[in-house]
Amino acid sequence: METRNISRRNFLGKTAATTTLSLGGIGLVKEAFAGQGADKPRREVWIASFSQAGMSAPTPESMTGQILEKLKEVLVYRPDFVCLPEAFPFESVEKRFTLTEMVKISDEIQGQIAAFSRENKCYTVCPLYTSVDGKFYNSAIVFDREGKEAGRYNKIHETEGGINKGVTPGALYQPAIQTEFGPVGVQICFDMRWDDGWKMLKEQGTKIIFWPSAFSGGDLVNTRAWQNHCIVVSSPNKYIARLCGISGETIASTGIWNSNVFCAPVNMEKAFLHTWPYVRRFKEIEKKYGRAVRITNFHEEEFSIIESLSPDIYVKDILEEFDIKTFDEHIGSADQAQKKARL
Repeated sequence: METRNISRRNFLGKTAATTTLSLGGIGLVKEAFAGQGADKPRREVWIASFSQAGMSAPTPESMTGQILEKLKEVLVYRPDFVCLPEAFPFESVEKRFTLTEMVKISDEIQGQIAAFSRENKCYTVCPLYTSVDGKFYNSAIVFDREGKEAGRYNKIHETEGGINKGVTPGALYQPAIQTEFGPVGVQICFDMRWDDGWKMLKEQGTKIIFWPSAFSGGDLVNTRAWQNHCIVVSSPNKYIARLCGISGETIASTGIWNSNVFCAPVNMEKAFLHTWPYVRRFKEIEKKYGRAVRITNFHEEEFSIIESLSPDIYVKDILEEFDIKTFDEHIGSADQAQKKARL
């Protein structure tokens, strides 16, 4: 019997070939998905994100074309949101441009991304350079499902290098962007090093924060998710893009087997709890709701996640029924009690 040693390189090659063949059947899979929207869980959101790892192009237009081509791989999942990397048309391209030139090119590329959103009925986070009243910004424009601008964010914490080139830091307060999934927000790259922008978005009730970046962030992305009790999506110019749930777990990411793009679902019907004293009610909840509800305890950190797995059950109703406060409500109540006791 012949034994064959399959090298990692050969395996990758075979995998790539199989993937290419599989993509030929996307049209058939799309038909299979058609009409299934009604079966989706009530608050499930599908999120796609992109990494420019290993990519290069001669021009911004060529880079944009490559990205749009690669995004076809995830359209079969009908993503609700697509996030692109920071200033993506100008990264890993051969030609260099002035800030004025980059704004002009960005204006042209906006139209392509708006058309992508409109054609695929998705929100797209599109990081580009913009100009308003003679000032230049490192921005992210969010296009809605119709290809219209739903909102934009200007990077608050610009680097010294960017400032020296003429980029203006964004306002310290910027409104969250409204969607049918609740408010969403954006932070960009260097914003990771400051708490204020993340806090600003959390205080507005933001459910998802998109983080286009030059660097991939690693565990910092997970940390921002559990610190702010919201979904965080990274989209870097290099290395790993990832999707993190409210407890900080990595739900999906790019990597050596899928280096540029992923698309994955997230259940938004969750609440972040301080474990004690509410753990005393968990058995009652499990007894009543069984498989329809999942409770996950982080034993050492002493926080818990309660999640509805049924489209007919809302977590807020469970919390009200069993007199349970969210983590933020619990900490806020304790803070008020402490202030009162100090008087």
